[in-house]
Amino acid sequence: MSMHKQIDTETAEYVTATVGGQLFGLPIAQVQDVFMPGNLTPVPTAPQEFAGVLNLRGRIVTVIDMRIRFGMAPRGKGDQPMAVGIENEGESYGLLIDTIGEVLKLNPADQQPVPANLDGGLSRVACGIYRLENELLVVLDVQRLLDIRPEARAA
Repeated sequence: MSMHKQIDTETAEYVTATVGGQLFGLPIAQVQDVFMPGNLTPVPTAPQEFAGVLNLRGRIVTVIDMRIRFGMAPRGKGDQPMAVGIENEGESYGLLIDTIGEVLKLNPADQQPVPANLDGGLSRVACGIYRLENELLVVLDVQRLLDIRPEARAA
């Protein structure tokens, strides 16, 4: 009988951000930078959640307003959003958020499935949750988050 004890040293690291009072986690491997989005060029025919495009150190970045993506109230006129830069399939994106938080190291074994009662706009782009001491951390699935085709929205 082997006394094989599982030692779980694996941690998942998430960059945390707040949007509309909700805490989110983005896998740290997909986050490139955090920046103040300036000089946004609107894209007239783009879906509503596209805030526009900007040039960031020579890269063209598509900026997505997370409040609109999640179906939340738009931010107030004077509120200056921050942006989290992520890369997906060779494209650069900036996710407009309200505030950036700290990097959390969490045990993947503690991640729970997305609860059925999670708001519809969130449940479509979440891949799990962590119940922290005082709040819920919703882990975002970057692939689904960036899928803004009309048929993906209806799903």
